[in-house]
Amino acid sequence: MSTPRRALVLVDVQQQYFSGLLEVQYPPHEQSLPRITAAIDAATAAGIPIAVVQHTAGEGAPVFAPGTPEFELHPEVQSRRTDAWKSVEKQYGSVYAGTDLTAWLQENGVDTVTLVGYMTNNCILGSAVEAEALGFSTEVLSDATGAINIANDAGFADARTVHMTLLALLNSNWAAVDTTDAWTAALTAQQKLPGGDLGNSAAAGAARATQSLSSTPR
Repeated sequence: MSTPRRALVLVDVQQQYFSGLLEVQYPPHEQSLPRITAAIDAATAAGIPIAVVQHTAGEGAPVFAPGTPEFELHPEVQSRRTDAWKSVEKQYGSVYAGTDLTAWLQENGVDTVTLVGYMTNNCILGSAVEAEALGFSTEVLSDATGAINIANDAGFADARTVHMTLLALLNSNWAAVDTTDAWTAALTAQQKLPGGDLGNSAAAGAARATQSLSSTPR
């Protein structure tokens, strides 16, 4: 098994997600932020590259407007920031779209991108999906990401359902999903995180569905 050549990518750990309409709900940011900083500390100790991404909606926008307090990184991330970090501003959900992150990762010999930050239901999902066509393996740290409650004309899902469902979806094809502690152990051991696959996920899903139907009272 080849040793992963990792980079840690911090996705939009901005003040916009810590209060107001877009406040991350599950896991609560009081829980996910310490996991994000633990991942930063582990990456720093291991000497792997770190990129920090901030979303911008442009000057004067109602959210993610440069120059506003909400645009800034959370102080726990900002205090750890060094000149060695790659800084990226993005306008789309994916960290790769319209940025020079791909070129930077390639220049650093990275083949495995570890994603932490916000939100599972937007930029984490979009980044993991785009990475497949770019040739990067993706890792998503389940306790260092987070989602919000969603409702629109297509339906409603609470933040826990959104987060857990998308992590299961990602782990079935686009990413290896695990906790920050498991990732730190894999990083120290220079090993890959084990991920799922579509075939086994489909088989396990069919079995769980059958079990659920058989246990439903008639």
